[in-house]
Amino acid sequence: MVTLNLPTMKILTIQLALMCLCFFAYAQDKASDYQVDTHAFDSNAGHWYGIKDKHNIINPKKNQPKYKPNNLAAIGDNILLYQKNNGGWPKNYDVLAILTADQKDSLIKDKANLNTTFDNGTCYTHVASLAHIYQATKVEKYAEAAINGLNYIIAAQYENGGWPQYFPLQNNYSRHITYNDDVFTGIMGLLKEVIEDKNLYSFLHNTMRRKVEATFDKGIDCIIQTQINDFGEITAWCQQHDEVSLKPTWARAFEPPSICNGESAGIVLLLMDLDNPSEKVISSVKHAVGWFNESAIQGIRVKVVPAAPDTSQYTVSHIDRVVVQDATAPPIWTRYYELQTHRPLFCNRDSKVVYALRDVARERRSGYGWYTYNPQKVLDRYPAWLKKWEIEK
Repeated sequence: MVTLNLPTMKILTIQLALMCLCFFAYAQDKASDYQVDTHAFDSNAGHWYGIKDKHNIINPKKNQPKYKPNNLAAIGDNILLYQKNNGGWPKNYDVLAILTADQKDSLIKDKANLNTTFDNGTCYTHVASLAHIYQATKVEKYAEAAINGLNYIIAAQYENGGWPQYFPLQNNYSRHITYNDDVFTGIMGLLKEVIEDKNLYSFLHNTMRRKVEATFDKGIDCIIQTQINDFGEITAWCQQHDEVSLKPTWARAFEPPSICNGESAGIVLLLMDLDNPSEKVISSVKHAVGWFNESAIQGIRVKVVPAAPDTSQYTVSHIDRVVVQDATAPPIWTRYYELQTHRPLFCNRDSKVVYALRDVARERRSGYGWYTYNPQKVLDRYPAWLKKWEIEK
């Protein structure tokens, strides 16, 4: 046994302390190389600053300052402040905002209010950011919060593999399986990243990894099961599907049961990203591509034009949207197609369906995405996808 005298022990202690300081400085320097993807939170922040919501626990101050994207610890602490006791997050706050003491105190006191959701890019973006922040800082509380967020996602999934818009469930349309605004594909994209990027999510134990994989697989099954078979023709998906029957159903008052090309394109792109796709996945993609080709509209484009201010209870619009003929325009799709007839359709806030954009009230006409080019992304990738997996057309 070697015995060290006191001076030697002091020297070793000093050397160890210096090594720790050097490592901490190195870690801090590496952390500064990372930046939070602020675009992931654009929808949340935009709603916080742009729409006054009586349900908000805190509202923005005038000229509220923001952290820079590389201020990881401060942003990570903000994400933890917004996180609720069930591991989820409420929507429509800015994670970059430099909060006042009163704002922070209000958030802490509201932790038990479980108004948690996946809407507007909420939850899955927070988990992904926490994983990056943890890897840059190695501060355990960020990894723990990310794990809590993943547990929330797993708990919120229906047995059939779908997700509601809010969890805990509410007594309205948000209970339905939600593809709207890429809620479903956003969650699935995160789970896919967790499964594939073992370095970024190195803090997960094997049991959690297996849970994530099972959750992802159930999500794929739900996608296959909810693809609309419209009187013998397999097409695409609705924005929301009944959580029990899996049939297309109403979302908001102006979002009717229909074939929804906007969100469907994102679903197909997710399926095309799967390695070694199963026969069911291949069939699903093929049918969706066939539908996109069938439903494409030629010879028109949507023009945004200035217009006299139009004031409604929701907003003040200074623009209008009109459909114009253009023989050189690329293919375009409406967001909705009527079930059975496959006619392009539109809808007002009174839930009355119309068949031309001009028949939509100005507030909804100018403030909603009634047309989309998203299916073209699928059609562009389709030939390479067929070739990659040696699939016959």
